[in-house]
Amino acid sequence: MDRCGALFLCLCLLMSQSRTEEASQEILRWMERMEMATRSRSLTSFAELIHGLESRLLNASFGGHNLTLRTHTIQTLAFKLGCNFTGLSLRSAALEQVPQVRGGQGLGVPLAMQFPAELTRDACRVRSRELSLICIYFSNTRFFQKDINSSVLNNYVLGAQLSHGQVSNLSEPVNISFWHNQSLEGYTVNCVFWKEGASKHHWGAWSTEGCRTEQPSPSQVLCRCNHLTYFAVLMQLSPAPVPAELLAPLTYISLVGCSISIVASLLTVLLHLHARKQSDSITCIHMNLHASVLLLNVAFLLSPVLAMPPVPGSACVALAATLHYALLSCLAWMAIEGFNLYLLLGRVYNIYIRRYVLKLCTVGWGVPAFLVLLLLAVKSSVYGPHRIPLSDSQGNSTGFQSTSICWVRNPWVHGVLVMGSGGLTSLFNLVVLAWALRVLHRLRAQEKALGPRACWDTVTVLGLTVLLGTTWTLAFFSFGVFLLPQLFLFTTFNSLYGFFLFLWFCSQRRRSEAEMEAFSSSQMVQ
Repeated sequence: MDRCGALFLCLCLLMSQSRTEEASQEILRWMERMEMATRSRSLTSFAELIHGLESRLLNASFGGHNLTLRTHTIQTLAFKLGCNFTGLSLRSAALEQVPQVRGGQGLGVPLAMQFPAELTRDACRVRSRELSLICIYFSNTRFFQKDINSSVLNNYVLGAQLSHGQVSNLSEPVNISFWHNQSLEGYTVNCVFWKEGASKHHWGAWSTEGCRTEQPSPSQVLCRCNHLTYFAVLMQLSPAPVPAELLAPLTYISLVGCSISIVASLLTVLLHLHARKQSDSITCIHMNLHASVLLLNVAFLLSPVLAMPPVPGSACVALAATLHYALLSCLAWMAIEGFNLYLLLGRVYNIYIRRYVLKLCTVGWGVPAFLVLLLLAVKSSVYGPHRIPLSDSQGNSTGFQSTSICWVRNPWVHGVLVMGSGGLTSLFNLVVLAWALRVLHRLRAQEKALGPRACWDTVTVLGLTVLLGTTWTLAFFSFGVFLLPQLFLFTTFNSLYGFFLFLWFCSQRRRSEAEMEAFSSSQMVQ
């Protein structure tokens, strides 16, 4: 009888091994088919291939506690978990070593995953059963959407899934570590997950929702995510990092300069409202520019405050949209100043334009409002906390320190509606300024006047330079050896932009009063 029992046990083991071998071969064939699809551009969708692999792994029958399979670019692992699950830590050079419990060793490895005990809690509440956890590792990104403005760190994509369904909103996050041996200087790194259905042109798109990015060391990126899916580290070319030791003085200059500009702009508007004798189009344009600068400075000062974690994200989104709107309005009114200057100096005859100021207000206030509201309606995530990378005193990698403001987060929107509109406005106003100075020089050459007139001309040139916002062109010199001087010059001049406009307003008012006094004196003499 013992012999029969032993023989029966051997048969069971052989049958189990046979089923495991059959399941393994089927999964390997599917993985090879996936690799061929990436090379031959098969018509089979990548979503179908990946979902097929997930289904085969979750339904695979295997002996022992885990099953490991690999091809050239894909490796899979499957584990059996019970309701007494206390957590799992995977560490290996290519996910090929035996997994270890928490606290397992394996330093210097390129990938690692840690799953919390909470992972199986919801499934075990419904029904006590054996669960399957699968991990899939891709060493290329052909199955996932490529972005021309970013790349995946080491081309690593690591995914996980539990057999009972989707896992989300974990109180204790899943930790995914990516080790690397490359410099991340000049890059902004973000932990992302693959969100299915988030793109109209692909079966998904990368998203940062629910993931937090940390860099414990220069060679490690740690992702803490509250759900299971496919994870990667996205690298985007970032602007030149701000040296960390310059953050305090630049912040102080911005705070003082913007505060002075707020007071100056507010005083200018109040003086205009108090002495409302001249309500011509020129004065109205100046006051609208002051109002836009006032809104811009107030929103900018509040931006770092509302980007802090205790503040709700919706408040930061609203302020970021307001700040973007104020900047676009400010640029629009600077362009309107240039256009109006062209009409004043270029047209010999006074041309009447019906409802001129109303049309200008539509351009200066309405068009920016339409663009910002359109962005909010299409995708409000373009606004929110924007991380500014800082480099340490040795100029090391940019990811270890940062500061945040409520601002535009999408690089395309920033490139087109911030840098693009700023560049066009600056170029247009520089051309108008050069032409105005040429006209002014020709007029003065005809008059051949010197003395006080030359002094007024100098003030006029400086005033026009400020009025047309030519100091904003400094934003395009934030590279190489120009970075540090550009930071201080741009911060100083543009934070005091409202104060410079106030000085221009005062000089024009004084000049107008002097001309009125001169005219009155001449009338009395006659």
